[in-house]
Amino acid sequence: MARFLGLDELFKGRHFDREVIVLCVRWSPRFKLSYRDLVEMMAERCLSLAHTTIMRWVNHYAPEFERRWNRFAQPVGSSWRVDETYVKIRGKWEYLYRAVDSTGRTVDFRLSSRRDVGAAKAFFRKAIKSQGSPPTTITLDGYAASHRAVREMKTDGQLSADTRVRSSKYLNNLIEQDHRGVKLRISPMLGFKWFTTAAIVIAGIELLRGIHKGQFNLGGLRLKDGSTSGVWNAVLAA
Repeated sequence: MARFLGLDELFKGRHFDREVIVLCVRWSPRFKLSYRDLVEMMAERCLSLAHTTIMRWVNHYAPEFERRWNRFAQPVGSSWRVDETYVKIRGKWEYLYRAVDSTGRTVDFRLSSRRDVGAAKAFFRKAIKSQGSPPTTITLDGYAASHRAVREMKTDGQLSADTRVRSSKYLNNLIEQDHRGVKLRISPMLGFKWFTTAAIVIAGIELLRGIHKGQFNLGGLRLKDGSTSGVWNAVLAA
């Protein structure tokens, strides 16, 4: 694993203070705000910047922030609700695979240009790697490709042969409701121009939702400043 840069080095050469950059990068995916909304909010703090500047900050720093926060991620439950939703990129609908556990905590997500067996397998492999262990129960909708992906992964040993698979619209209401939090945040953006940019922004949204859900254990940091900015500074500096 590559080492983490110190905060001074991480923000070296930036025209604006670190606090301003972190604030914009964490507010952008957390709240239903466009980049231009953030420009107006910063102007009220006597800061003049362009919406493209904030966009570049998000693209540059969101993956790094996600990497640093993920060191403190807690494992979720072993019963996963899996579903796909849609994201528009350059006028075309792409597929966002997502899963939550039985309590609504986010398992993982993956943006894909396809909705088929291969895409479903890629999502499950990513989720298993991020969680460190496979699920014991998977709840799916009726889409055949996802069920086939699970069967083939059980045959290949990527999932336990004892993995329980359910198809229940009622049980999957949890993940369908959870999609709304992501979609509501995406809607002010009026679609994405690039697949990579969409993946970065969605990762930022999922990170902030995970923080909001309390999915990170920060006990080891012995926080002296419990404010939001204090917590962020501690996590990024750790």
